[in-house]
Amino acid sequence: MSGDTDANADAGSDEAAMATARARLYGLLAATFDGEVETTADALDRGAFATVADVFPIDIETAALRGDEYDADALKIGYDNLFVVPGSHYVPPFASAHAVDPSEEFESDSRYHTVGEAGELLGDPAADMAQLYGAAGFSPKRGDEIPDHVAACLEFMRALCEREAALVDGGGAEADLNAVRDLQARTLSRLGWIDRFEEAVASRDTAEGVFAAIARLARTFTAWDAREVVDAERRSSETTPA
Repeated sequence: MSGDTDANADAGSDEAAMATARARLYGLLAATFDGEVETTADALDRGAFATVADVFPIDIETAALRGDEYDADALKIGYDNLFVVPGSHYVPPFASAHAVDPSEEFESDSRYHTVGEAGELLGDPAADMAQLYGAAGFSPKRGDEIPDHVAACLEFMRALCEREAALVDGGGAEADLNAVRDLQARTLSRLGWIDRFEEAVASRDTAEGVFAAIARLARTFTAWDAREVVDAERRSSETTPA
């Protein structure tokens, strides 16, 4: 009996540690894509991206995510050119702009938007994310109040992973844990657009390439998380006797 108890405790500790590691990486990614360049520069200097990425059993290229050659001023210029100032290097950092299909209900007086075409601001993906935030009682602080901004989406995943770790550590109710993991799965299912986002960043961040590397990390990690962590945890909870 005591052996079973110890094994269960070890399993719970491992689950909490994994959820905490996931939260930490989501937090770093959210800060980066929200333009918190001091945090990004410090993380690169300390090798934090690479260190956290090494925790996960996936092949993530981290060579460009190490070193002290990146300063906050240079990163600020690169960030603004990529994600803030429209121009030849601009990549919209929100899902609606990368949608394949136009939103069903969308009105805009923007001269940059053609009715009936995809590539919008505050389209259906924004509404979907806003519904998920509402279900969790979450208000994103990142993302310039754009619900489907990549920084807001990643911040939400950070919060959900932190909640999962707290429930596992504190012996929370199985129903609460399942609800958090379900929200994680539903959120990750809406992050497939990061594939197109990463490809666009890679094609435009051709100088230093640090944001391209971080976007590649985000793409690889979210895909793995959806496939291996959240789905596996949900399958396990569904087969566990009540």
